[in-house]
Order: sequence, then C-alpha cells, then structure tokens
Amino acid sequence: MAGKFELYKDKAGKFRFRLKAANGENILSSEAYEAKTSCKNGIDSVIRNSTDPKRFVKKSSGTGKFSFNLTASNNQVIGTSQSYSSESGCDGGIKSVGKAASGAKIDDQT
Repeated sequence: MAGKFELYKDKAGKFRFRLKAANGENILSSEAYEAKTSCKNGIDSVIRNSTDPKRFVKKSSGTGKFSFNLTASNNQVIGTSQSYSSESGCDGGIKSVGKAASGAKIDDQT
C-alpha cells in the first residue's frame, strides 16, 4: 500500500522530505535542499530507485543498531532510515520503502 511523501521546510529554512508508510510511520528522511525543485527531484529519485535492492546500503553501529541509506545510481545518498534494533527490522524497513514509495502522493507542507 502506498505511503506519502511530506515535503516541508526545516528550522533553517531548507527543504526536506520524509517518506511515511501507510500506517503513518516515518521510514525515510532526506538531506536538506536549498530549492524546492531539488527536493522534488529527490522524491522522484526515491520512487525510481526504491524498487532496486542494490540501491539500499545497510549499516550497523557499534551499539548493535541497524539503518540503511537509499542511494541513486551515482551512489549519492537520497534518503536515510531510522535506527532499527535488529537486522531483520532493518530489512523490513527496506521493503516498506519500496511499497510506500510506489504510488505515494506528495503532501506539500511548505
């Protein structure tokens, strides 16, 4: 089931997006963008790249937590996940991004 992208301005006035699953949980967050158009391009890149398992890079911390980055074909990070307590939870988060991004609408809060 599709989620939604929330496009918003952060406290510094930069544009960001977060991808929310159908249940409302934040599952992917972007970097800060100077321009709204660039932020929308980032959303388009998530939609294109989230169906390719090779675009996800899992990471583990020294404290036993797991997270992932979604990358574009040029290896630039498009979005970062929350922290998960298990690797299986992280794998589930990756699957959730693919499901939520497909058909997701943009909620422009700017």
